[in-house]
Amino acid sequence: MAEKKEPKDGYIFDYISGTEVKATPEEVEAVQVYSKILVEDYGYPKSHITTHPQHRVKVRPSDTKKEYPIDIAVFPNDKKVEDDIFIIVECKKKNRKDGKTQLQDYLRFSKSQLGVWFNGEERLFLKKIEKGGKVLFEEIPNIPKFGQRIEDVGKFKRSDLKPATNLKNVFKAMRNYLAGNVVGATRDEVFAQQLINLIFCKIYDEKFTKPNEMVTFRAGIDEEPKEVKERVLELFNKVKKNYNDVIDASDEIILDEYSLTYIVGELQQYSILESSRDAVSDAFEVFIGHALKGGQGQFFTPRNVVKMVVEMVDPNHEQKIIDPACGSGGFLVESLRYVWNKAEKEYESLGWPKHEIEIEKQKIAIKNIRGIDKDYFLSKVAKAYMALLGDGRGGVYCENSLENPNHWNKKTRDEIKMEYFDIVMTNPPFGSKIPVKGEEILKQYDLGHSFKVDKKTGKYVKDKLQQKETPQILFIERCLQLLKPNGKLAVVLPDGILGNDSLVYLREWILDKAQILAAIDVPIETFMPYTSTKTSILILRKLEKGEVLDDYKIFMCICETCGHNRRGQEIESDDISLVSEQYKKWLKKND
Repeated sequence: MAEKKEPKDGYIFDYISGTEVKATPEEVEAVQVYSKILVEDYGYPKSHITTHPQHRVKVRPSDTKKEYPIDIAVFPNDKKVEDDIFIIVECKKKNRKDGKTQLQDYLRFSKSQLGVWFNGEERLFLKKIEKGGKVLFEEIPNIPKFGQRIEDVGKFKRSDLKPATNLKNVFKAMRNYLAGNVVGATRDEVFAQQLINLIFCKIYDEKFTKPNEMVTFRAGIDEEPKEVKERVLELFNKVKKNYNDVIDASDEIILDEYSLTYIVGELQQYSILESSRDAVSDAFEVFIGHALKGGQGQFFTPRNVVKMVVEMVDPNHEQKIIDPACGSGGFLVESLRYVWNKAEKEYESLGWPKHEIEIEKQKIAIKNIRGIDKDYFLSKVAKAYMALLGDGRGGVYCENSLENPNHWNKKTRDEIKMEYFDIVMTNPPFGSKIPVKGEEILKQYDLGHSFKVDKKTGKYVKDKLQQKETPQILFIERCLQLLKPNGKLAVVLPDGILGNDSLVYLREWILDKAQILAAIDVPIETFMPYTSTKTSILILRKLEKGEVLDDYKIFMCICETCGHNRRGQEIESDDISLVSEQYKKWLKKND
């Protein structure tokens, strides 16, 4: 077998031609990305596309040479006749906003009617209109897929919809468009809520439209944005009734008609229901990551951390799982994926029919997965996530986990009880700037009290009730309260809990209540750019009543890389993704 050839330093292989090209930011971030989108999402054959060597055009009719290179040229067939050029794509590196006038010039002096401007994160679709001797340009919702005419844009039957292969890129474009263009809404939280509303409109439309019928969630090339908005608002009224546990009656679509049409245009060709759940969750995180700023000590937990924790805890489909500070639902979603995978393998080995397996998976989601978050927006996002994945949305509750459970809503109290869960996984809010106060809350906890050393035993004992305590300390106790004896807890904590001299009492308390199974030190970059707090992950087993342990072994590791740098930019090295496999090997060795 021939070895795969690597490009020389500073070069990459062009996706279309296969030739080596210089790895400029524009090339890597835009040209290669959009070339792939044209092939994978729009269906254009590579043989119909020219990237390298670049197709060139005259900018003025009087020019004798074609001196102006087009980044990506799309033709209706593989003959690539100049007069037949169908789409011109002008690319810029990330954050560059210029080039739109340049694209218009290329369209003006070529036969192409369609243009795309793309900078790796934002895109714009243009149609050239020749009227009364003048050349005008109109922004349109999208470009035709392969085999479509220009007038076919936005005329999709449900059977025309295909799974997305580059959904994360689409969501980046949408988020950046909204941030730059929406008037009256500037917070990412608002954008995320609007996207939830529209995603559920899309899902509803896919579910309740017959295969041979035109979808409602569409934006035609000759439609007025006002028409698109009216149609989507009608759809949203139906969504409110069908998804009333995720979408409130008071919820509104507040995007202006032009922004709404842009979003619809970006999403209309894809089937959300047929896209992989990983792809949908990954894409949605584009909005959620921006929405979480950490004002209440809440930070988005990176996917590789969540995946590592779930794999190490190794839940099964019979166990009850809870995240009492679930945020946007990362641990819940990953846990559900994990246990579903186990369940599928087991039921397939027993010869179960596929539809029976799907019914059982729904039962698992409804019965065994629970989440709590005091933030209304985040609990709603978590419900949306769970609804998109399967349907564990009913197991997410908006409550303050640290409050006395007697103060929770009756529905929450009925579903979430102390010493009820087999597994707790969480990344609780932490920070001294957000202390928990109030006798009513603090008196529930040993750790709501100060501790002093007993002179006779030399051990720390509970003393007076404190006036305040940091949430991460109280969450440790609440998590253990939720667990059955022998249940497992995985928790993200600031390093100070493991090392500060002032917290010796806390570590002693933990060792008295639980066995430490693993301690993972993750790099400071892990939660950047959102926070620079250094963190570790503890995995504990709750001791049975009266259980006392002799010395025992603990799995410990230090991760030096986390898959991204301090700015949040992806890097190749990721120690976190390797931990779970090492843990499993360690368990076998020390069994």
